[in-house]
Order: sequence, then C-alpha cells, then structure tokens
Amino acid sequence: MKVVNLKQAILQAWKERWSDYQWAINMKKFFPKGATWDILNLAEALLEQAMIGPSPNPLILSYLKYAISSQMVSYSSVLTAISKFDDFSRDLCVQALLDIMDMFCDRLSCHGKAEECIGLCRALLSALHWLLRCTAASAERLREGLEAGTPAAGEKQLAMCLLRLEKTLSSTKNRALLHIAKLEEASSWTAIEHSLLKLGEILASLSNPQLRSQAEQCGTLIRSIPTMLAVHSEQLHKTGYPTVHAVVLLEGTMNLTGETQPLVEQLMMVKRMQHIPTPLFVLEIWKACFVGLIESPEGTEELKWTAFTFLKIPQVLVKLKKYCHGDKDFTEDVSCAFEFLLKLTPLLDKADQRCNCDCTKFLLQECSKQGLLSEASVTNLLAKRAADREHAPQLKSGENANIQPNPGLILRAEPTVTNILKTMDADHSKSPEGLLGVLGHMLSGKSLDLLLAAAAATGKLKSFARKFINLNEFTTHGNEELAKAASVRALLFDISFLMLCHVAQTYGSEVILSESSTGAQVPFFETWMQTCMPEEGKILNPDHPCFWPDSTKVESLVALLNNSSEMKLVQMKWHEACLSISAAILEILNAWENGVLAFESIQKITDNIKGKVCSLAVCAVAWLVAHVRMLGLDEREKSLQMIRQLAGPLYSENTLQFYNERVVIMSSILEHMCADVLQQTATQIKFPSTGVDTMPYWNLLPPKRPIKEVLTDIFAKVLEKGWVDSRSIHIFDTLLHMGGVYWFCNNLIKELLKETRKEHTLRAVELLYSIFCLDMQQVTLVLLGHILPGLLTDSSKWHSLMDPPGTALAKLAVWCALSSYSSHKGQASSRQKKRHREDIEDYVSLFPLDDMQPSKLMRLLSSNEEDANILSSPTDRSMSSSLSASQLHTVNMRDPLNRVLANLFLLISSILGSRTAGPHTQFVQWFMEECVDCLEQGSRGSILQFMPFTTVSELVKVSAMSSPKVVLAITDLSLSLGRQVAAKAIAAL
Repeated sequence: MKVVNLKQAILQAWKERWSDYQWAINMKKFFPKGATWDILNLAEALLEQAMIGPSPNPLILSYLKYAISSQMVSYSSVLTAISKFDDFSRDLCVQALLDIMDMFCDRLSCHGKAEECIGLCRALLSALHWLLRCTAASAERLREGLEAGTPAAGEKQLAMCLLRLEKTLSSTKNRALLHIAKLEEASSWTAIEHSLLKLGEILASLSNPQLRSQAEQCGTLIRSIPTMLAVHSEQLHKTGYPTVHAVVLLEGTMNLTGETQPLVEQLMMVKRMQHIPTPLFVLEIWKACFVGLIESPEGTEELKWTAFTFLKIPQVLVKLKKYCHGDKDFTEDVSCAFEFLLKLTPLLDKADQRCNCDCTKFLLQECSKQGLLSEASVTNLLAKRAADREHAPQLKSGENANIQPNPGLILRAEPTVTNILKTMDADHSKSPEGLLGVLGHMLSGKSLDLLLAAAAATGKLKSFARKFINLNEFTTHGNEELAKAASVRALLFDISFLMLCHVAQTYGSEVILSESSTGAQVPFFETWMQTCMPEEGKILNPDHPCFWPDSTKVESLVALLNNSSEMKLVQMKWHEACLSISAAILEILNAWENGVLAFESIQKITDNIKGKVCSLAVCAVAWLVAHVRMLGLDEREKSLQMIRQLAGPLYSENTLQFYNERVVIMSSILEHMCADVLQQTATQIKFPSTGVDTMPYWNLLPPKRPIKEVLTDIFAKVLEKGWVDSRSIHIFDTLLHMGGVYWFCNNLIKELLKETRKEHTLRAVELLYSIFCLDMQQVTLVLLGHILPGLLTDSSKWHSLMDPPGTALAKLAVWCALSSYSSHKGQASSRQKKRHREDIEDYVSLFPLDDMQPSKLMRLLSSNEEDANILSSPTDRSMSSSLSASQLHTVNMRDPLNRVLANLFLLISSILGSRTAGPHTQFVQWFMEECVDCLEQGSRGSILQFMPFTTVSELVKVSAMSSPKVVLAITDLSLSLGRQVAAKAIAAL
C-alpha cells in the first residue's frame, strides 16, 4: 500500500485503529530515511487532525504522545504546533494541549546543532505567549461565568493554565532559554509584555486570592527574565572593607589633583566586585577620610587631606549618586552611613581634637549643600553628635584657643580661589601694584598652601597654574620702565616663579604642563621646568645645551654679580638671567677652585643672587644639584658650600617687599631639590626651618636592609593590621619604583600563596588589590601575562594553587583584570603617568596575535582538531578554537592588555580541554566563577569577550559551572553567534 502524504497516513492509521507503536513502525516503513519528522511537520499534522472536532481525538493524540516519548519529534516542533491553536473556547482541546505540555515543559533539552537550539528558544517563547493568551481567555470566561452565576468550569481551566505557566517558568533553564529568545526576537517579547498587562487587568477583577497570587508569581517570574544576570546578593556579614579604605587613602595621599570621575569609577568597580551595600560603602569612605585626617603629617599634607575630605569627597558622592539607584534612596543611604559613623565616637573625637573643631558638623553642612542629605537628617545627626561631644576629652583651652581650624579655613579658601582666578584674568599691565598686593596676601602664613589645596581638590589647580605661567611670561620683558615699576615686575616674576615651583613639587609637574599645541611658543617656566628642574627620579645632565646660553649674556651676568653691590632691576630680562645663571655659576666655581676669587667674593656673589629675587637662587641650585652628581667625592666640597650659601636668607635692610615670605617658599623648594643629592653625598645642609617637616614621606626605607625583606615585612604588618595606612602606601610606592613592577608583583603574590587560613587570604586579596592600585595597568599586565601563565603551565607549581590561596589568587586576578580593562580605555591617572615605564618585555613580540606569526600557544591550540568540531554545525565548524567575541567586535589587538587577556583565555581553554586535571583545572574554575560573580548585567565588552566560544561547552562539563545562569553570564549575548553557543550549551544541560 502506497501512502501519498502524511495526512493520508494519519487518517489510515485512525481508520484501522492502529496502536501507537504499530503506527510508529508503519510510519517508518512509509517514509524512508532522509527527511526528518520535523521537516515533514509531523507534530503539526498530528495536532491538526486530532483537534478537528469539539473534543480531541484520543487515538491521534496517543500517536503524538508516543512520538514525543520516543523522540521522533523535537520539543520545539511540538511547542510551535501547540502555539498555533487559538480556539480557546474548546475546553477539552485546550485541556489536552496542556496535558501534552505537561509531559516535557520542565525538562526541555536539545542535543542537535546550534540552530536547532535557537529554534527551541523561539518555540518556548511562542508557547509562553500561547499560555498567556490561553490564561487570559480562561480568566475572561471565569469573569463572564461569575456574572452569569456559573463559575466552576472557568475556574478549573484557569487553575490548569496557571499551573502549567508556573511549571514552565519555575525552571531556571527555561527562563535562560527565554532570555536568549527575547534577545533573538524583541517584537515577540513585546507581545508577551502586552499579554501580561492584559491578563493583569482581567485578574484584578477576580475575587479568588489563590489564583490571583499564583498569577502574580508567574508575572514576576516573566518580568525577571530580562534581568536574570543582575541579581547579586550583597555582603551583609562584613562591616569593614579594607579595599575601599585603601583606595580612598591612596587617592587622598597621592592624587589630590586627579579628576573625580576615575576615582568614582574605581570605587564603583570595588563596590560591584565585592557586592558592598551602599550605606556601608559610604561609611567606609568617611572612615578612610577621618583616618587620613588624623594620621596626616602636619603642614601641607594635613591641608591636602582637609581639602580632600571636605571639598573633594562630597563631589565624589554627588557623582556616585548617579550610579546608585534613585536620588531618594541614595540620600537615605548617606544618612544611614552617617548614623553608623556617629557610633564610631573615638574616631570622631580624635579627628575633632586634631582639627580643633567639630569635623562632623562641617561635613554634614557640605553634604547638605550638595543635596546629599535632607535638612531633617542634618538636624537630627547634628543633635546626636552635639550630645556625644559633651563627653569628649577636651584639650586645655590655652593650647588650642589660637589655632584656627583647618576645615573652616579650607571651606573659606575655595571661593577665594575663584576670586583670585578672576583677578588674574585682568590685564596685568593696568595695575601691577594691585595684583602684587593680592599675591603678597597669598604668601602670608599658610595661605598659599590652603589656596593650592582648595584649588587641587576642586579641579582648579591647572587653570590656577596656567594663570601664573601667563603672569610669569608677562614679567619677562620690561620696556623703558622706572625703578618702582621695575621692582614690581621683579617681584611679580619672582612670586609667580616660586609659586609654580612649589606647585610642581607639591602636586606634580603634570599640573603645570600645557596641552602641547604645535606651533605655539612654550612659556619660559615650562621650558625651564622640563629641562632644568630636578625632580624625584629625574637625572639632569649639567652639560645639557639648556644650561649653556649665549656666552655674552653669561659674561655680563658674571660681571654684574661680581662687581655690583646689588642686582640691578631696571630693564632686567629675568628669564634670560635664570637661563644664564648655570653657566655663570660654573665660571664663578672655576674661579674659586683656582684661587682667583676668595670666599668673601663668593659670599657677596651669592648674596647678590638671592638678595632681590629668590628665583635666581633656585635656578642656580638646580644646576648645582645636577653638577654635584657628576663630581668625585673630593671635588664636591665647593659646590656643596655654594648650595649652603644660597640656601640661607640674606639679613639686609635693602631687600624687596615680601622677602621673608619668599625665602620660606624658596627654602622649601631647595630642600626638595637637594634631598636626593644630599643623601647620596652624606651631606647635611640646614635649611631655614618653618617648624614643620616639609618632606614627611621622603626617605622612608630603613638603611642597609634588602628591599625584599622590607617588602615582606611591611606587607605582613599591613595584613596583621587589616588596613593600609598612608605611610605604608608611600613605602610600597618607593619599593615599586626601586624593584620594578615584575619584582614587586611577583614577591607579593608569593606572600599571598604562603597564606593557609581562608580569612587571611581574603583579607590579603583586598589589601593587595588596593596596593596594586599604585600602578594597576602595569601590575595587571605582569600578573596575567607572566605570573599566572607561569603557575598554570608548570606542574611543579600546581600545588601552590590549592585552596585557599588558589581561590584568593583567582579572585585577585579577576579584580585586577576587570579594573584595568574598564579603566584602560580612559587616561592613566597623573599618579601613574609620573612613574617611569619599564615595560617588562615588548608585549607585541611576546604575544603575537596576528595570523602572520601566531604565538606558540596559538599554534598549539589551533592544531587541536577535536576542539574545532565541538559545536558541530556548519557555522560552528568553521569556527577555529580561538574565535572569540572580541574578534567579532574587532577589538584592537595591538593593545597589550587585550593581547594578554586573549592569551590567558586561550590558556584557560586549553587547560579545560586537556586530559589531565589537577589544582590548575580547579584554579581555572575559580577564575571563571569569580568572573561570573563580578559581572554586571549588560556589561558586554567585559574581559569574558576574550574567551574562545569553544570554552563554553568545555566549562559546562565542570559540575560547579553547569548552570544556565553561568552560561548566560560567560557568553556575549549581543552577538548572534554568542546566542547560538549559549542556547546549545543550556539546551544540553
């Protein structure tokens, strides 16, 4: 008997009343191999025939159930066929379809090609839409039945529909497949949302609370599908977060001038990675600020910390507000953080004692001004602190009565900065005397440091410096001037020069440098600073052409210094004098060495140099410092003596205005310039003291101890204490300079791997991450490009990767990778720009990623033919084992960090695919788990885009990673290929 088509075969089976297995045997005879049952649409044909009458045909339905059980038809074809039925008035038919869904809706799977798995996602989405429409129709009938007084039938069907909905949605695997389908077909998802709204409206009018709550539960599950990856539990069992503490301390100690945005992003990254609740996060920021205030050395550092705490951190919180949920919530969180802070009474009392004021009050007022706290909260918090302060230990009134509190001074200095900037914008030639009055005011007491700290904390220091450079440039030429105008011009030149040197030494020379515009003339001060000014880590050549200007100018300057009783001021070109002084000093030194000049003449010359303008002395000492470095031990005496002569002030009636104030700044500048050379030559020079240590963080390393010992000691102390203090940060920074990035990182990782207690390793990770923030980019390249591959590929080191240190190292590696990757698109902070780059090796030759010269690791992996066929569909098979989302996004592979990440993930892929397991395999699992844990929803373009697609199917074989959420998290769902890979992996679970 020959059967023409599927429909005839089904009808014949029905007429002859074949049993289900008989039907299956005959069907296979009728339709020889070749076309699959899905291509022939068997499921749809069976349903079409079964649903012809008012009630379903039980025999044909039994054929369909047999086909499902024996896997003749795929789940996706059955779901698609069911979703085409839309006559919801036929109760028995609907019931039969719901029973069929019941057979498999909570255990869907597909082991075919990637396209078939995507088909299953789409079919499930259609089935969900059908279920919602069916539920809405049942609810509508129930509502009509209630009005007519016959509710029973409708209620039963609605309960059945809701039960199937709940069963389908309660499976995480199904929700993950729906998540992929939503990205594949946005329009179908919109239809589902509409159906959900419609169902909600109908159910609102029903009185049965059980059905309503069941429907609400289903609605919540559906709405949670798009945000499946966003749910992270916050750490509520911890109260201290050393990483936040250290990041804030590092920024306050070393980078006051940095922009707020990179700091905000770094803090948010830490908050996300460690899942810190917002109130505790804000509390930790305040705690770090108060600790910084208390332990900051007296003088400039103390003022910097005050500006950081009271001016910069409120600005940082304003930006954090945009990242953290809504306005109202954030103000409540800030208020809550202050409530916690007020409980730390000893900390607040100590800060109040140090600053001689109620610090909390100033902070609350600033936060209120920035809209971070409501008036009611401020009043309430102020009252609580006032009550606490009554019991605080008080200083004797005489000791602190005359000390003005720094917080108040800093807050007043901030508007003054704006006014000074406006004053400096005026035409200097109109009223130079008025301008000199303003500058003279700035020099008195600690005004200059206060103003600079306020400008640095509010991001105005660069424009402040620019204005002084322009003023300095204006004063370099004097045309046909009288004596008074000449002295005003000399003072304006001197004060602006000294201020700029002071800014460069206190806040870093980047603040001074202008954005290089081609063709524009570089101002004198910038030229001098870049070529002639000694700085930490900068070695100057005393024979550099910049020190040797026109010889006639040098001769006239030597004559002027030697013969005149004092410096002339009228029509003096100060910038030329500053550039000629080095050559003049060499002439004078030679004359002294050869006995042509006596010591009395030298004294007269040095008095002339520093008598009117201090900047000449600064320029002279700058050259002498470079010169002394080049001399032998027995040749240095006279040069050092000359530095001594220039460093002391001149006691004379005949000095220009503000001489004492200028000498104070000059002494501080010279002390900074000479520090290195004096240490190297074991010489002491007494600089006029201001009563405070001008270089509190200089020369912190203990003498005659190997730096490795110093590093392990300081790390052990920090680990024991549980937090990093400012002094330790400076020691770590010095060691990083001295030992280099590889040495520094490698030795600290060795210390981490020695730890055996879980709580110690976790604390060590939090502290190491914050220490690595000293130069996160370079440390990450070393850690991921050298140290980790070394540990993972050398079997003799695998034992060190056991738990707990292995878990801790995986966590640290992910944190560093995520931080560097998220920030390396932006600019390096000024703190990191300062560091001399010693790139360990050229990352391009180390990790070549272009096709012309694949690295050894790449060759090893691409030759693995088995891996290339893992995905087994036409699109999959063409995929090499190294194809990753980053290549489809065309990420720049010339970038060292991208290169290192790509190679690390290739190594991970090969470890997962290899036949030997061990601690290194376990390490890879922890690494991937941490990646998933730190991932935020929608962060496509994260480090996981460098993972080859083939790794997904390998990872799913690891029991701890075989969950649908993990698969969604590690694949790039914005790409069609990424969705296919994810659907295939999830459908096979």
